[in-house]
Parts: sequence; structure tokens; C-alpha cells
Amino acid sequence: MSLEFLTCDIEQHVAVVTINRPPVNPLNSKVFKELVTIFNELEENSQVRVIILTGSGEKAFVAGADINEMADLNLVGMMNMNRVSREAFSKIENASKPVIAAINGLALGGGLELALACDLRICSEKAKFAFPEVGLGIIPGGGGTQRLQKIVGQGIAKELLYFGDMFDANRALELHIVNKVVPGEELLATAKQWAEKLAQKPPVALRMLKIAVNAGSNADLETGLTLEASSFANAFSTEDRKEGLKAFVEKRKPVYVGK
Repeated sequence: MSLEFLTCDIEQHVAVVTINRPPVNPLNSKVFKELVTIFNELEENSQVRVIILTGSGEKAFVAGADINEMADLNLVGMMNMNRVSREAFSKIENASKPVIAAINGLALGGGLELALACDLRICSEKAKFAFPEVGLGIIPGGGGTQRLQKIVGQGIAKELLYFGDMFDANRALELHIVNKVVPGEELLATAKQWAEKLAQKPPVALRMLKIAVNAGSNADLETGLTLEASSFANAFSTEDRKEGLKAFVEKRKPVYVGK
């Protein structure tokens, strides 16, 4: 499948995936399908250890779903679109490699849902956020009602979802929706610095961490502890674990191979 709305550049174990639908990069069914395609390819690429997801231009990361497409859909069509969007968001959330959202501008509705599906979020100081769906007579349908409350708590989530008001980068940082706020001109460089640092970590251990945290967040404590113990055992059985301990004893920088 050729990519019409996405570009992907790979350098030093880091893939930068850019959504390119100027001026505001809205999500439609084709974009969702392309996201699934590119993340499947990156999953199989052993040279890629970290993925950055961003939007083209300076105006928007993703300013929501494509309203022009949605307006003409009947219920069956909307259910089909929701199915492909859910597949895309889940593919990103469950990728075995860390995914960093570099939020370069507006992240509204589906755009904010897309960012919440990523592991880490860095935004420009000019970024703006909102779930405006209620003002259109609908609600978020790409996981926003679920992923948001896991980060900010139910009370704040209801405030943001019920009112649908726009909030800025500092508010997003205060609520832990983003991990870091930087000047716009430093955004991609900062995301790449984080990605390159993560790319030097043992890939299997990172994968096991992601499984333990993601799966554990949906489980009771005892189940979560069992998941953690299993993930710990998997990480402990790797060659990278041997290299990490050996490098520590020898007081040198470890070289991880992902095995």
C-alpha cells in the first residue's frame, strides 16, 4: 500500500512518522489505514527501536477527524470508520516500541486521542488541546473518554469532555497530558533526543516495561503484579540482561542488541 498522507524517515534507530494533510492534518479513514500499515512495517523493522509521530507544518498536530467525511456517513459508515480508527489507535498504543508524540500545534478531538495513544508526549509551547465533540452533538469515539481519565482522573476528564473548552500547553503539562513543553523550533529536536536516548536502552526490557504498565493499568493489583513478574522474567532471560550486568561490573557503557 502506497502512503498518500504519511511520510516516514528512519535514522539512527528512530523512525519519524509525519501526518501530511495540510493545513491541519485531519484524520480520515485513509489516514487510519495508513497508520496501521506503517506501524506494522515499523514493528517488523529490527533497525527501528523508537517511533516519533508528528504532524506537518506549524499549525496543527492533528486538528481532529475529517468532518467532511463524517458529515456524509450513515450509522453503518460511521461504525466502519470507528473500527478502522480503533485499530489504528490500538496499533500505536500496543506497539512493542516506544512511541513519542511530537505535538506541533492543535491537537483536537481525534488528534488528542491519537496523542493519548502514544507512550510519551512532547508539545510546542504554542500547542492547543481540546475535546470539542460535545459541541457537535457527538462524543469522542477513538478512546478519548477512556485514555484521558487514566491520565488525569475522572473528575478532570469529565470537565474537559463535558465543556469541550480549549486549553494550552501549560495546562496540558499541569495535568500530565504532556511530559514536556518546549519552544516550537526545538520540538522535533527534543523528541529526537528523547528517542535516541531510548534507542540506547535494551529493546526487550522496554517492551516488557510497556506490557507491564499498559496491561497492568487495566487489571487489579494482584493481576498487575503477576504481569510484572512475568515481564521481569522475560527481560531477565535476555542476552541484553547479561550485557547490562557485565557492563555495570566492568564500568563501561553497555551495547544492547535486542536479544
